[in-house]
Amino acid sequence: MNKGFWSAGHRPTLFAAFLYFDLAFMVWVLLGPLAPMIATDLGLNDAQKGLMVAIPTLAGAVLRLVNGVLVDKIGPKSTGAIGQLIVIGGLATAWMLGVNSFGGTVALGVILGFAGASFAVALPLASRWYPAEHQGTALGIAGMGNSGTVLAALFAPLLAKAFGWNAVLGLACIPLAITFVIYMVLAKDAPNPPAPKSIFAYLEPLKKADAWWFMLFYGVTFGGF
Repeated sequence: MNKGFWSAGHRPTLFAAFLYFDLAFMVWVLLGPLAPMIATDLGLNDAQKGLMVAIPTLAGAVLRLVNGVLVDKIGPKSTGAIGQLIVIGGLATAWMLGVNSFGGTVALGVILGFAGASFAVALPLASRWYPAEHQGTALGIAGMGNSGTVLAALFAPLLAKAFGWNAVLGLACIPLAITFVIYMVLAKDAPNPPAPKSIFAYLEPLKKADAWWFMLFYGVTFGGF
């Protein structure tokens, strides 16, 4: 029998996936709105400032592959929990020790890449609970976590002006920690997950032309975003 969307899956997990994704995207782009202040304080040139902002995106792209495999091996909930702890720990360390060099911004950017890799966790965490006819809706709701980038753009500069940009790194840990607790309480892995595949099996889609077209479209659309 075809159930309505809200009764077809697991609403607490859907909410947890959205919230995790939203806050992860918030901190993923955190270095962007803080870049002018960081560059001024650390004396970065334009090339260094550009690379500092790009590192989280590059790291996130690579780490999505890692997260995708881990989701199949240990489940999306555990994979998401590990990523959240790495990001919280990295931000807290950067806040306590300070980021005093270009190398420090690169290291922080790599850590923030784990937040960008949340894409590969939040979407299967939510969608696996839903039958095929409702997965598009579930993916859309969880995917609204992209809005987290707006939170960073709106509030990071204001907080940096009031407390200093390094303090923003510590302040970001507060909503992240609250989200982690909510996530651990509400999120559940769907029953009957897909069987883990061998590493070589993940390369099979690359033999299909459509996969390359989808990657091109994604690179243009999300890259533009």
